[in-house]
Amino acid sequence: MRRFVLSCLAAFGAFVAAGPARADFAECVASLRAEASHAGISAKTLDAAFNGLQPDMKVLDLQQRQPEFKTPVWDYVDGLVEAERVADGKAAMARESRALARAEETYGVSRTMLAAIWGVESNFGQNMGQRPLVQSLSTLACLGERASYFRGELMATLKIIDRGDVPADKLNGSWAGAFGQTQFMPSTFLRLAVDFDGDGRRDIVDSAPDALASTAHYLSKSGWRSGLPWGFEVKLPPGYSGPSGRKARQSMSFWSAKGLTRIDGRPLGGGDAALLLPAGRDGPAFLVTRNFDAVYSYNAAESYTLAACVLSDKLAGGSGIVTPWPTDDPLLPREGRKEVQARLAQRGYDVGGPPDGDIGTKSKAAIADFEQKAGLEVNGRASVKVLAALKK
Repeated sequence: MRRFVLSCLAAFGAFVAAGPARADFAECVASLRAEASHAGISAKTLDAAFNGLQPDMKVLDLQQRQPEFKTPVWDYVDGLVEAERVADGKAAMARESRALARAEETYGVSRTMLAAIWGVESNFGQNMGQRPLVQSLSTLACLGERASYFRGELMATLKIIDRGDVPADKLNGSWAGAFGQTQFMPSTFLRLAVDFDGDGRRDIVDSAPDALASTAHYLSKSGWRSGLPWGFEVKLPPGYSGPSGRKARQSMSFWSAKGLTRIDGRPLGGGDAALLLPAGRDGPAFLVTRNFDAVYSYNAAESYTLAACVLSDKLAGGSGIVTPWPTDDPLLPREGRKEVQARLAQRGYDVGGPPDGDIGTKSKAAIADFEQKAGLEVNGRASVKVLAALKK
């Protein structure tokens, strides 16, 4: 009863708070409209964008939410570089072979890296996000944190609509406003998107050539060097205690003198690089070049960058990471994750729909509940140990 009363009080408080918030939102939207009009956005675009607009309070939750489950780097990388994504990527590259070849020739960025970012960002155009950008960005600009930043992104979105590059009803994306097949923020789109299919519009939503070439343009402007690899896996000498970190760049001769070799034993070669140890000295090690930094600028997370780079290698026919990750409980491949979902559903858990291998919020919660009951570490991972326990 106490929990019931507290939940009712919380719900009532949220209801009361919603009134002022919505009133503030209406006042803020009026100021947004005035600013956009002053910037030259047409009344037709503004009417379509703002008339009847209501806030999406869910984006505020998403902005505030702390991750419920910490994702180990090996889960993140392996989840994005699994066999099914590699196969899908090779098929996507075959479909867009002409556009990829032209983008590589025009901007000097390897076609496999472009395809890898395409795959990581939207699963090759299949998952681009479903939240209307105007609604999300207006909510964040009026009621969220970093209001000034999101106000600028909203103005950029309105310019995109007004210029006719992407229709308003196609401008859907992530809660923070990234959109399209390679997930550009609106201001980035205005600066760097290109019309590569020659239809007179820069459309990274429905045109894969435009999306891929725009990404190539972005990486080129971010310092990508044609012909330079992003890096490669290396073997550390026993007891290595030298420098590491993405910014600790040294010559290859320096690393060679420290006893590092390529994972297959070959010499390191020339140039300079930094030593990346994403899971510490007991896991895989990589020497990464300035091209790794160019990809890092696309999404400032080393795990993201490593996943994209390894996927690029796999799409080029490489073997991927050789050194095992330092874990005795690795993430399951997609078929294994499907089996976890199916077995949880058989036990009465809600996993969010038919087993598909995508471990969303409901599947994570179900796994975590099962882990607790089975006496396992509670982390919500679809791992080898979880499947073994479910089979018992």
